[in-house]
Amino acid sequence: MRGASAPRNASLCAAALLLAGVSLVIGFRAAGADGTTPVPQALAFLPWLLVPGAAGLGLAALARWRGGLVWAAVVLAVTVWFVRPYGPGTTGARGPVVARLDVLTSNVEFGNATDALIATVHRERPDVVFVQECDPACADKLAAHVPAASYPYRDVVRLDGSHGSAILSRFPLRPAGRIDGTMAMPGPVAVVAGRDVRLQLAHPMPPVPGGVALWRRELGRIRDLAASVRARPAVVAGDFNASQDHAAFRAVLDAGDLHDSARLAGSSRTYSWPADRASPLRTQIDHVLVSEEFSVRSARFLRLAATDHRALLVGLELHDGP
Repeated sequence: MRGASAPRNASLCAAALLLAGVSLVIGFRAAGADGTTPVPQALAFLPWLLVPGAAGLGLAALARWRGGLVWAAVVLAVTVWFVRPYGPGTTGARGPVVARLDVLTSNVEFGNATDALIATVHRERPDVVFVQECDPACADKLAAHVPAASYPYRDVVRLDGSHGSAILSRFPLRPAGRIDGTMAMPGPVAVVAGRDVRLQLAHPMPPVPGGVALWRRELGRIRDLAASVRARPAVVAGDFNASQDHAAFRAVLDAGDLHDSARLAGSSRTYSWPADRASPLRTQIDHVLVSEEFSVRSARFLRLAATDHRALLVGLELHDGP
């Protein structure tokens, strides 16, 4: 660096700082770990790391820093590699289709979007509805305005604020236990075309600064549930507060041999949050995961007023064999 001009030094230092930051996050992604703040928060928006990576490349070129050019090229290549969808492109479901069902999941943000959800349920007519952040007022509205004749089977946890939740079903339900969490995560068994299908609502705490350990612990409980129902028909849906770039979320997929419906429908990078602002930093944290017995016909993200999440509507087919 001796003899280099001040602008060149500044470009070199800026490039090094940018590439070091991106390398830190990508390193955790490559190691299959989520780390601590700010790594899990940055991993949620992994594709956006291409922006500082490209800036680092440009600054390294301005500084005529050959090592930086190589470093930036490697960082960009690895980031592009991890932007690819995670997991296989099909479930491997075989045998005749015994049932078709549509599944809707929606975080209604403290119940604020309940009216919009009810309108969506009336319009789309899904067979199973997973609702997160359904407070008692939300539960009352669902009882009053979503006919019991259409959804006679329900698993509702009446809690205040973001803690409440609900599952509405056209199929018979029986209790199967709940995942222990700060926010309610019920999980009944539905009888679909004579087959038992485990339904599990997912809503772990988010990985906010100071709360990463709790987020990881609650996702670990979802992973344990997924592992316990492996090789059985299952649908795990909700606001996971995690994307495919989080190791804790990929562990859920791998433990239960589950597949992300949006990935199978070609929408693995379609955002679901935040949906109530114009921020370019968006990510997919709402998911419908399915076991090998299901194939995916479609996946649509729907905008609902008064919530920061987009709802996800997935068309599924249940097959006679995996």
